[in-house]
Amino acid sequence: MSKNNHFHYVDVLLDNHRLCDRCVSRLLSKHRFHTTGASSIPPQECWLCEGISDEIEEFAKLVEDKLRGYEFSTFSVGSRVDEDIIERDERLFREFHFLDGYDIKTWLNREIGKKIQRDIKKRFVFENPDIVAIVDTRFNHVTLQISPLFIYGRYIKRERGIPQTKWPCRACKGIGCRKCNYSGKQYKTSVEELIAKKILDETEGEDESFHGCGREDIDARMLGRGRPFVIEIKNPRRRNIDLKDLEMSINKHAKGMVEVSNLRFSNKGEVRRLKSATFPKVYQAKIVAPVDIPEEKLKEVVQSLQDVTIKQKTPLRVTHRRADKIREKRIYNCKIIYVKGKEALIEIRAESGTYIKEFVSGDNGRTKPSISDMLGVACKVMELDVVAVEGE
Repeated sequence: MSKNNHFHYVDVLLDNHRLCDRCVSRLLSKHRFHTTGASSIPPQECWLCEGISDEIEEFAKLVEDKLRGYEFSTFSVGSRVDEDIIERDERLFREFHFLDGYDIKTWLNREIGKKIQRDIKKRFVFENPDIVAIVDTRFNHVTLQISPLFIYGRYIKRERGIPQTKWPCRACKGIGCRKCNYSGKQYKTSVEELIAKKILDETEGEDESFHGCGREDIDARMLGRGRPFVIEIKNPRRRNIDLKDLEMSINKHAKGMVEVSNLRFSNKGEVRRLKSATFPKVYQAKIVAPVDIPEEKLKEVVQSLQDVTIKQKTPLRVTHRRADKIREKRIYNCKIIYVKGKEALIEIRAESGTYIKEFVSGDNGRTKPSISDMLGVACKVMELDVVAVEGE
């Protein structure tokens, strides 16, 4: 828009509406432009903004006070404005066909953000801020939206009988009852709780969500390099944390039951990637039979189970919580570690989501083929370890 056109619009606007200099400037152009002041009025008398355009410093101060006590590097600003002001603003945009002006909320957000940036030396951004401050201009009130803090790592679970995530008591659904000793929990602790406790303490977060790259059975160990996970800390007050110190603190707290490593900061995109990943897993299954396991026959069975597809109906043990359907899974290879009488240790590399216990037992014919069927001896898994999560 040329300078002459600017002044023409100024004249038309001020002939029809009592507008302050700031409103005229933002309506006409995203570039800084001022009227001569001859026909404009003080912000407090402005028909359009009713004076809120003159309260940038006050709004910025409210936000700065609210931000005290939070660690962050970037922030953004949003606003709530009286509906009558919004309606009048939109009416002028329609009436004068402004193409490059700022609407009232966008302008307020920008000006408040710039003022805060100058004051506290933090970066004012529009995408992925650590904190968003919402200024309610009607009531001079500020609310904060704190972005979660994501931390990636790997965990080893050395003890059996620990679920990956918190498990509410089956009897009371987490409320607390005599059966769970009023803890609300089915199990005393979990991988999630053992890891989250120290992170919540360190970040002063309000809550957390645990995102694992798959999960092992409660009675299985997770060994090797560990299972990848991301923990999401909600409403953290502190972000500038030493992850090496945190790692040591978690491991000390977990007392050997769980161990974490490779902690680093992460993001929501990595959560989506881990949750959708289908990495192959390597297991070691200690199997037992009612009679001595024929070693030569077992060797034949294992040699034939190289890159084969099996069909698994939902195991009987989980049909109460999962849809009863047939899943095809790939067994990439198997090998024998040892055979001792009625016991053997087998290593199995399989597609993500394979039910290893049922691959061994057959689950009353629901998994085909199975080691038990091929061996001709009813076998079951006595102990199961996940020893590798590949591809990550």
